[in-house]
Amino acid sequence: MRLRITPRDDRFFPMFTESAQNLVAATDLLAEFVHVSSNREKLAAKLRDHEHSGDAVTHRVIHALNTTFVTPFDREDMYHLATMLDDVMDSIEAAADFAVLSELETLPVEMGRQVDLLRRAARCTVDAMGRLPTLLDLAPYWIEVNRLENEADQVYRKLLSRLFSGSYEALTVLKLKQVADDLEDAADAFEHVANVVETIAVKES
Repeated sequence: MRLRITPRDDRFFPMFTESAQNLVAATDLLAEFVHVSSNREKLAAKLRDHEHSGDAVTHRVIHALNTTFVTPFDREDMYHLATMLDDVMDSIEAAADFAVLSELETLPVEMGRQVDLLRRAARCTVDAMGRLPTLLDLAPYWIEVNRLENEADQVYRKLLSRLFSGSYEALTVLKLKQVADDLEDAADAFEHVANVVETIAVKES
């Protein structure tokens, strides 16, 4: 790691950790959401609260970036990290919200698998955010998140195959595909977070 000759503002690290912890809580709620057919409105409302909390953290990070002279890492990379974490939360909340609005009932088992992979990615991410100050031993993190995203792609393709098999009515297919797309977007966003962390680690090495 490069020797620093200027002080840095370390207040960003707790905010990144807070954002990742919010994703852990949200994916846990989402797991409950996909496995029940009742009480989804309340669970979706809780996820909206998490989405608002995530927005608040993102805005704090951006404000700090705009008002801090010396940042721990490249300013643009930190901005991307904050917004990518926010993108994960947005996709999670969108999936639940649409499922409620479109009055979906029983969801395909593959969606439960999608959410399980999101939960694992969230836990990898919160652990990585805790190691950002030192950037030590982060390679296993982005390797694992990339692996989880590849697995999520496979689950997504299997789900699409099932949706277009003729087992569902056309309108239901469209509704379920939208939810599946949002969950896939969340997996992609987790990978984007990991890519930013890798970029930071390479620049700072």
